[in-house]
Amino acid sequence: MQNLLYSSLLSKNIKIKIYRTVILPVALYGCEAQLLTLREERRLRVFENRVLRRIFEPKRGEVTVEWRKLRNEELSDLYFSLSMVQVIKSRRMNWAGYVVRIGGRGIYVALVGKETTWETQAWEDNFKMDLEEVGCGGMDWIELAQHRDRWQALVNAVLNFRVP
Repeated sequence: MQNLLYSSLLSKNIKIKIYRTVILPVALYGCEAQLLTLREERRLRVFENRVLRRIFEPKRGEVTVEWRKLRNEELSDLYFSLSMVQVIKSRRMNWAGYVVRIGGRGIYVALVGKETTWETQAWEDNFKMDLEEVGCGGMDWIELAQHRDRWQALVNAVLNFRVP
């Protein structure tokens, strides 16, 4: 993909379509059930900005007339889509709500059952940190997830939350 993103023969719109249809699905595959540490969030942001810099190319400075890399703020202004971290958090919340609503099956028992392993506990802690970021830290998320409309409103709040 690197050669395609550097190619001057392809337009920016084609490069963005390649990014959305090939690179993002591969990078986000299975993200709903995985842990996302702060280090991994930072690495995903770096990866995303690196790809976007290849798509949007360097630009000339207005004063110095020298080529320079685009800053992160400029990239977010040029690319009007959600960041990978926001997509991962919203998908994780959608998946958790779905798991709670189906209830009683093996995946639900593993996620919110009485017996906790370090993986389920770490996933739940990570998920609660996501809820705290949008101001819903003290809520009983399992009860909230039972109501699809309210849960979807919370997922949309996560999508609209700006990550620094």
